[in-house]
Amino acid sequence: MTDYYELAALADRAFAISDDDVEVLAGVLDTFEEELRFELLFSDFFNAFQVFFYFFREMPTELGEERLILHPAGDCVKGVLIEDQGIYSLYFQLSGNEPVIRVQEGEEEVRTFSGTSAYRDAIAFADEFG
Repeated sequence: MTDYYELAALADRAFAISDDDVEVLAGVLDTFEEELRFELLFSDFFNAFQVFFYFFREMPTELGEERLILHPAGDCVKGVLIEDQGIYSLYFQLSGNEPVIRVQEGEEEVRTFSGTSAYRDAIAFADEFG
């Protein structure tokens, strides 16, 4: 486990290089060793939007982006509401080191998608069945 101050310095350096460009930030994170990268992604030096983009390499809706920005990365462990799609709500979650999109109707979990295509798969599901 990396020292807190060292992790903060690495996060600062990544942000300085990326200049608030989430695509560049994802590329910078790719250069770190896996263990260090996941320490950063699970730290609250990042927000949920940056983590979402890192895993999916695509933008959510504008509302989804705003919602994710308001949450620290640590909230991704329990799940963060991205958006409502028809009758469904889509939640971004990290399970281990894998991204997950939970599709819920009210409080009931209807379907779970995992992996780098999970967001697209969840949107397609919600469009088709919602």
